[in-house]
Amino acid sequence: MEDLSHYIDGQRVQGASGRFADVFNPATGEVQARVPLATKVELDEAVAKAAEAQKAWGATNPQRRARVMMAFGRLINENMDKLAELVSREHGKTIPDAKGDVQRGLEVVEVCMGAPSLLKGEFTNDGGPGIDLYSMRQPLGVVAGITPFNFPAMIPLWKMAPALSCGNAMILKPSERCPSTSLMLAELLKEAGLPDGVLQVVNGDKEVVDAILDNETIQAVGFVGSTPIAQYIYGRAASNGKRAQCFGGAKNHMIIMPDADLDKAADALVGAGFGAAGERCMAISVAVPVGEKTADALRERLVPRIEKLKVGPYTAGDDVDFGPVITAAAKKRIDGLVDRGVEEGADLVVDGRGFTMQGYENGFFVGPSYFDRVTPDMEIYKEEIFGPVLSQVRAKSYEEALKLTMDNPYGNGTAIYTADGDTARDFANRVNVGMVGINFPIPVPLSYHTFGGWKKSSFGDLNQYGPDAFRFYTKTKTVTARWFSGIKDGGEFAFKAMD
Repeated sequence: MEDLSHYIDGQRVQGASGRFADVFNPATGEVQARVPLATKVELDEAVAKAAEAQKAWGATNPQRRARVMMAFGRLINENMDKLAELVSREHGKTIPDAKGDVQRGLEVVEVCMGAPSLLKGEFTNDGGPGIDLYSMRQPLGVVAGITPFNFPAMIPLWKMAPALSCGNAMILKPSERCPSTSLMLAELLKEAGLPDGVLQVVNGDKEVVDAILDNETIQAVGFVGSTPIAQYIYGRAASNGKRAQCFGGAKNHMIIMPDADLDKAADALVGAGFGAAGERCMAISVAVPVGEKTADALRERLVPRIEKLKVGPYTAGDDVDFGPVITAAAKKRIDGLVDRGVEEGADLVVDGRGFTMQGYENGFFVGPSYFDRVTPDMEIYKEEIFGPVLSQVRAKSYEEALKLTMDNPYGNGTAIYTADGDTARDFANRVNVGMVGINFPIPVPLSYHTFGGWKKSSFGDLNQYGPDAFRFYTKTKTVTARWFSGIKDGGEFAFKAMD
């Protein structure tokens, strides 16, 4: 069994706390590594070293910082297979899905190669008599990222690439369930030319999270995880005077109109609902067909597609649609919610409970489940299941379907499938959700836009990556300047104010 480490000052460092967390192989259920859990003292020491390293890094020309991102992007591409293997081994997702995880993070790194243009300020010439005004974006200093298990490469890259490109040092606290990818990314950044100490990877649990939130040197915190923890981190960070962007849970709806291409809609629902075992905040977990005829036809198409899904370990290659969930506790919770849905009277059309694989009987596998005739008062509708479970809620009209989406407390992503442009436009304009797909099931924006939900899915006024990331990780300084003209007179200068 491997003992993992922290990454401090450009090298792997063993923890000093004597506390460890087990890192499982979700496919076998076996402990494959231990990760050290840092103390407040260890965190504070890492922050102090990061603050010292940040001075020179923050003073480095933005174009030179961008060159580090260019080299980093090249190294990520060259090591794609190794990174995907790490993601799959600790998370359980298939290799193609793991490569997608790395790729979507890499795309943010690629945007950060253009950081000099995104860091430019504004200039006003002659704002008054002889007066010019200009603004500049400057790094905050030391910032922190607290990232989840479900995207071990993508979300750390979403945090570190913009933060570092802006001239900050970063403390990255990855999920203790999937720490190895962040450690490898840190090593690749060093190889790309990032000075030692500018990125510190500190593993830990709530103790180190609270230390991050209370450390006076850390100026900003970015978090992705569940809504209760997002609220907690946002509140504690804000009370300590830090900037915070905290992204929480989701319950994403897809409306299927009677005029939609139902085969395309069914294909989209299967991919968006069951891909990555449903462990993603942009998964579609609620299908809302409009009209009984549409609902019956959609159900007829969904059942054979869901029943054909292949579940297995990532080592099975392309023959697997999705792998296990992250822990035994997650499996138990998902199965329990399916039980609850049956008790509440929902129609369990496809039952994924009790799924086992020969040779992997101790793995954390959950088969795909599909409910029909779910109602908004049911627990399976209210809870973010975060597993391979799709619920179908039947709506009588477009307005009822829209209201269902808008009344939900979460507002991360949503989608509509329709052939009517007017309906799609109305939906996009009216729905109170941060990311909207039109005939597109998982509307994650491209990296040069920005990612963020509304309502209880997001806390803070700036989103992840894109232009918002550069606003979040910098502070604006505005200068009002007036120069006095020197008039040469007999070898002396007499200065005349330009009033």
